[in-house]
Amino acid sequence: MATTTIMAPSRVAVRMTVNGVEYAAEVEPRLLLVSFLRDNLGLTGTHVGCDTSQCGACTIHLNGQPVKSCTLLTVQADGAELTTIEGLAKDGQFDPMQMGFWEMHGLQCGYCTPGMIMASNALLDRNPNPTEAEIRHALEGNLCRCTGYQNIVKAVQYAAAQRGGGAMATGEGTDLEFQPDNERPHAPENMDDWGDQLAGEES
Repeated sequence: MATTTIMAPSRVAVRMTVNGVEYAAEVEPRLLLVSFLRDNLGLTGTHVGCDTSQCGACTIHLNGQPVKSCTLLTVQADGAELTTIEGLAKDGQFDPMQMGFWEMHGLQCGYCTPGMIMASNALLDRNPNPTEAEIRHALEGNLCRCTGYQNIVKAVQYAAAQRGGGAMATGEGTDLEFQPDNERPHAPENMDDWGDQLAGEES
């Protein structure tokens, strides 16, 4: 009787830059990029929602373009430059889109939020002053079960204005109001602050 030998998948060397840090690793050819980011690099802000490219919770930037990391293999990112939600804040300052979601309450449970922010930033990178319709179209691949999307649109409009792209005008069905900085007594400084303020318990 012939004997069949089953070979374990060989590991492949990959090298990539993630949030400005270069990484080299050996991975199985079938390892999903989202799993590499979460399990190998500990960047758990990239969420796994559906594994079928439907929800967008795993959205990151690959060479400046938004991609759903649950549908890419790690080996496909070899040599690429990646940005995850952890790479947006600079020098202790939140990115304008992160602040937009805070100021306009564009999140509730927060599970979709990292992917929403990454997709929204990619939109503003290519279109600094999008219309409401363009914002909604750009986020069609990102699903949210909590907010009804109205405040997410407001958050993107807020970030566009903060980035100097305009987007001050509101579309039908929105009532966007911008608050001057001096009217906001307390801005989030860490993740505990975010939870406290969303619960209405400002310090």
